[in-house]
Formats: sequence, C-alpha cells, structure tokens
Amino acid sequence: MNDWPEAWSDDNRGGRYGRGSGSAQPESARVMRQVRRGQPAPPGQAPYGQVPQQPRYADGGYDDYDSGYNTGQVYGGGRGGGDGHGPERPAPDWRRRIKWTAITLVTVLVVTTVATYFWADSKLNRDVDLSKVIERPEKGQGTNYLIVGSDSREGLSDEDKKRLRTGSSEGKRTDSMMILHTGDNGPTLISLPRDSNVEIPTFKGSESGKIYQGTGREVKLNAAYAEDGPELLVRTVEFNTGLHIDHYVEIGFAGFANIVDAAGGVEIDIPQDIKDTKSGADFKKGKQTLNGEEALAFVRTRYALAGSDLDRTKNQQKFLSALANQVATPSTVLNPFRLYPTMGAGLDSLIVDKDMGLFDLADMFWSMKGVSGGEGTSMNMPLAGSAGGNLLWDKDKVKQLVQQLNNDEKVTVKGD
Repeated sequence: MNDWPEAWSDDNRGGRYGRGSGSAQPESARVMRQVRRGQPAPPGQAPYGQVPQQPRYADGGYDDYDSGYNTGQVYGGGRGGGDGHGPERPAPDWRRRIKWTAITLVTVLVVTTVATYFWADSKLNRDVDLSKVIERPEKGQGTNYLIVGSDSREGLSDEDKKRLRTGSSEGKRTDSMMILHTGDNGPTLISLPRDSNVEIPTFKGSESGKIYQGTGREVKLNAAYAEDGPELLVRTVEFNTGLHIDHYVEIGFAGFANIVDAAGGVEIDIPQDIKDTKSGADFKKGKQTLNGEEALAFVRTRYALAGSDLDRTKNQQKFLSALANQVATPSTVLNPFRLYPTMGAGLDSLIVDKDMGLFDLADMFWSMKGVSGGEGTSMNMPLAGSAGGNLLWDKDKVKQLVQQLNNDEKVTVKGD
C-alpha cells in the first residue's frame, strides 16, 4: 500500500528519503537548489542563499566540530563547565564579614548609649541651686553628697497614702539625711539624725534672696529644711560641720517605693522581728525580699526599735546599700525591660542640684554599692548625749572626722 499522499510515490521522494539509511554512517546534509543573487560571498563564508558546509561525522563521533553543547556555552554561556558542574563559587570572606558585623554592633551600641545618656540626662530634676548658699567652707579632696529622704507625698493618691501609711501632711520635711563621701580610700556613709541639735546660721533666702542674719538659734536639723528648703539645709550642714557639700540629692516617699518595685524588690537580711503600726512594718527576722510598700515601711520604722531614730538611720543605710547592690546585678543591668523602668523611676523621683550630672549620679550609686560590699564605712554622726530631746554631736570627734574627709584619708573615727 502506498503511504504517500495521492499522486506521490517513493520514486517521487527519491532513493530512501524519509525512510532512513541502511548505512552505519548518517546521511550528509543535502544542498538545496537556490537562486544565487548578489555579489559573491567573502572567502570562508557560504555563498548567499546556500547552506554552509556542515561538519562530518566519523565513527559515531564529531569530526572537528563543537556545537557548544559539550562545554555549556550555547547561546553565550551556561552554568555547566567542561566537567558538567557549575562554576566554583569563591570562598566566603569571613574576615570581611566579621569586620562589618563588629562595626555594625559597635555603631548600634554607641547610638544606644548616646540616646540613653540624653534621655536619662533630660529626666533629672535639677531644682536645687547651691549658688544661693553663702559663706561656704573650702572644698576638700574627694566628693561629698548630701542625700535626703523627704516625707513628700507629691504624686501619691489618697489610696496610695492609705496603703503606704504616709498620712496627708502638707508640705514636706526631711525624714532622713546622710553625707556620702567618695574618694581614694573608699566611700564613707554618715547618717545625720533628724533630731540633731544644730545652729541656724546667717543665710540667703532661696526665694526672696534676702539675707537673714543668724541669731545663734538652735533647732533640730530637720527644721532647717522645713524653714527654707534644700539650700538652707546645705548651709546649716556646712556651717555646723565645716564640710563642703558638692552635690545634693533628694527623694520622696512615692519615688522610693517606685524604684524598689521597678528593680523587682530588694533582698535584705532583717536582724530582728519588727512590728510597727505607724509605719505598717510587720517583718520576721531573717533574709527576705521587700517590695516598694514594705521597703518604705522598713526605712521609716523607729518606734519599734530600741535605739529609735539612731537604729532607723542604720536600717536606712543598710537598705540603700542593698538597693544599689540589687540594681547593679546583671539581671537588672543586662535586662532592658528592667533596667529602663528602674532608671526611669529613679530619675523621675530624684531632685538634684543644678550642677549634678549623670556621671556624678553614677559615682554616688557605685559608692553606695561599695558600702554594702564592705569596701567602705557606714556610721552615724558621733554623739555626746542629748539635751531637751535634741541629740548633741561630739564636737571633737566631728572635727576629726571632717578633717579626715577633707584630706580624703581613711576614716578612723567611730560613730554611734
């Protein structure tokens, strides 16, 4: 049967065209008849309209012919090489990667540090102007901070006042006063009992600017603060001690409790059972962690203590040192979710002098931590007795103590 279309036959197709060849070698390409037009082709090129010379096949292989498929260079290149694999990628430049990673980390750290510094610096309440303090003693070696805890109820709601048992007295008074000396011989923390008998000297009114002449009037130390605020308190402390105060730091009830809570509480070893209905303290002897409310009750308690205000000042020193030590732990410093709330609570709560900087605050903080770590000394102002309910300082010991502080010597004087 003829498989070709009508009017076609094998003879029309010629030879074995279309049926394959019986020969072992493939058929060579046929040249189709073309009409030659134009100029002759340049040497080495096929004439126009004529199929170029095709490669010959020999013994089942290519004879001097490479179509490009063998090398992966078809159509201008490919992934494969002569061995059938992709081109080798260069080894990672780890030195370059490490360098840029380090640069990125350092940049982020610097930017974060600078931003944190300006954020923290902007939150300091620099409300105390020590330039208003007159007739100041000469500055000695080291740095002296006057740290004051006031009974200010500012920022407390009625519910807070009830919960913290602070009462609702108007204004504010000093609840605790301490001098922290920092220098080359370790920190020294000295409590000034609020009932200390002192003389109010000539001073310049913080608001009026008027000079008030001293009359030799003797009062309790906390009365100086109640009379004309921080500036008169600094003036009174300097006049009665001869010690130059470099910086002033104050914190109220609300701020103190907020700092403790933001730090996640403070662990402290309470030496005896304490129960005081006025402050709200109710503690068993032993090591425990106090929250803000409990901490405030602890540092305010005096009626349940045998030494009353003197024992209270010792508890205040102990707790402030423990607080500084708690905040300095890696769990706080390396945890931004705890560090920034703690810093924010502290900075929002502090009232400092106009010359106080963050580095001064850091120096004070680390020195407080050093006291709890045994690197420094904590004591009460040396006393010589009492008169009319006021505590009298031992003038000779106070003079020796101030001399050692001014010379930045190791303190050998013992306090009560």
